[in-house]
Amino acid sequence: MHSRQSLASASPQSAKSFLRHDTQKTRFMKRIVSLITVALLASAFAGAAADKRFFELRTYNAAPGKLDELHARFRDHTMKLFEKHGMSNLGYWVPSGHPTNSNPTNSNPANQLIYLLAYPSRDAREKSWKDFLADPAWQAAQKASEANGKLVAKVDSVYLNATDFTPAVGTSAASAPRLFELHTFKSAPGRSNDLHARVSETYLPLFRRYGIGQMGYFAPADKDKGADDTLICILAHKDRESAFAAWKSIQQDPALAGAQGSGGASEQSIYMVPTAYSPVK
Repeated sequence: MHSRQSLASASPQSAKSFLRHDTQKTRFMKRIVSLITVALLASAFAGAAADKRFFELRTYNAAPGKLDELHARFRDHTMKLFEKHGMSNLGYWVPSGHPTNSNPTNSNPANQLIYLLAYPSRDAREKSWKDFLADPAWQAAQKASEANGKLVAKVDSVYLNATDFTPAVGTSAASAPRLFELHTFKSAPGRSNDLHARVSETYLPLFRRYGIGQMGYFAPADKDKGADDTLICILAHKDRESAFAAWKSIQQDPALAGAQGSGGASEQSIYMVPTAYSPVK
């Protein structure tokens, strides 16, 4: 490094050249440090944002006249035992009204319970359920609750993985219970990548623009459940009127028209009301 004396004794031209070189070097180093900092922050954010847990969406069709008893069993016994065995309770809902799709005669049965669980992994899911079913506390609760007949007539289950554009799926509760929406996108077979791109690049900004809350975006884990052509998202609205108004605005937005034909073939929505014991509301 040049000393003050050597710099002072140098010619004016040399001194200017040295200072210019030193300034450029400093700016270059600051730019490198800045870029490295941004890259590290982006990497850390991306790692924290993606939810890598394994999810399961379960739909119970209660036996006739047994829905209230099924709710009581979940509230008083099942949820606590799920947590005991490593399962995370995220949301519990009952359908509200008719689904919106191309077949308006396809209605929701009034005796359904829909809920979402999370596990550390698929293997953990298998172990948790094995331990849960073998738990004497569960067996006693099941026996007592079914003294006058079984509570569940049918169970449907879909294993899910969160998409890479889904942040951590939480259990926030609004000041007033919201109306949730189980919205399913289906693409042409084998076009799931196009479908994911369309939803993340077009629908997500539109949902934010028109005030639709987003709980999570999920892809079925198994092919027979739609792994290559289905995307399931859980949305939240203030009420039914605001939901309809938001969707009307989305359908009229030029951004959606410009994205047509990029993998989406059909959509269906089921509106849902959270139960009194649901973690998310």
